[in-house]
Amino acid sequence: MTDLAGATVVFRADASLQIGTGHVMRCLALASALKERGAQCRFVSRAHVGHLLEYIGRQGYEVATLPLTPAAPVAVSDTTAHAGWLGCDWQTDAQQTIVALGGRRTDWIVVDHYALDGRWEVELHAHAAHMLAIDDLADRSHRCELLVDQNLGRQASDYERLVSSGCRVLAGPRFALLRREFAALRERSLQRRTEPVLRHLLITMGGVDQPNATESVLHALQRCDLPPDCRLSVVMGAAAPWLESVRVQAGRMPWPTEVLVDVDDMAQRMVDSDLAIGAAGGTAWERCCLGLPTLLVVLADNQVSGARALEACGAAVLLGDANSAMHSLSGILSRLLRGDELDEMADAASCVTDGRGVARVLAEMVTPDV
Repeated sequence: MTDLAGATVVFRADASLQIGTGHVMRCLALASALKERGAQCRFVSRAHVGHLLEYIGRQGYEVATLPLTPAAPVAVSDTTAHAGWLGCDWQTDAQQTIVALGGRRTDWIVVDHYALDGRWEVELHAHAAHMLAIDDLADRSHRCELLVDQNLGRQASDYERLVSSGCRVLAGPRFALLRREFAALRERSLQRRTEPVLRHLLITMGGVDQPNATESVLHALQRCDLPPDCRLSVVMGAAAPWLESVRVQAGRMPWPTEVLVDVDDMAQRMVDSDLAIGAAGGTAWERCCLGLPTLLVVLADNQVSGARALEACGAAVLLGDANSAMHSLSGILSRLLRGDELDEMADAASCVTDGRGVARVLAEMVTPDV
């Protein structure tokens, strides 16, 4: 198609305590840009514990809720590594999604789910003119016209044997799906870092933080020699299971520590921060866009390769998992306070992505070949 005005786009993505919130959030970033171009966007999402159904609705999108039912046993032949995240087998999910479409053929289906692969996409293709898959893992087949993998170090060739010959693979952080405010604030943020200091720490472990890495980091910070005029900002999601415990710990910190929930100005919060201690998930690309130096905490196995790539290019320092962070944080912060590493990290981070990935994806969606 050559124009997105009037196009209908359906997003299939879930959030849960296990999945986290990142898949839905990056789909919302793409949906927002599509809406500005005149497209009509809807979401299909399952009501897992920790879902974002109401949040999606508050962003102005119709959302069809798939029921949460006891998960059917995963077939022995189903080798999809994250099949257990779906809440049912893929065939059931496909049929429920088709019902949610209400008999209407859509222009695009955007699927962002580690438990869904080419089999699901084939089933849904009869109900959509085009299919866009968003992935991070390159561990399963896809049958789509476009595939986006925004991870550092990812190459289109990683999907060569996983996609059909006509699929266009958009690989690397230049296609990172960030909300428009990150690109808009990029210049201001980079200018602010020309004379780096360490007075404001941002702690963000994603919307869920199932392992309670946030509280572990706060405990570790208590043993650190931070400047007396330092202040801490903690950002969490309302569904985070350890939210109240983190609030209690924040009140015990020797520096002013605020706990913010479901913020709608994350870009500005990052601009105002000197250093982030954060999860190695989707927010890593937000931080890079704004040149925000980061100490990375790995919360899931699928974050390891991305975290190592960010450290290798100098954009971040990898702390490891939450337990490792407890032991290494004090020494690393002391090193940052003594040298000029913050400046070097900011420069390296800013080179990873410019925050215009959504615009690049939209340009591919309207390319005649698609």
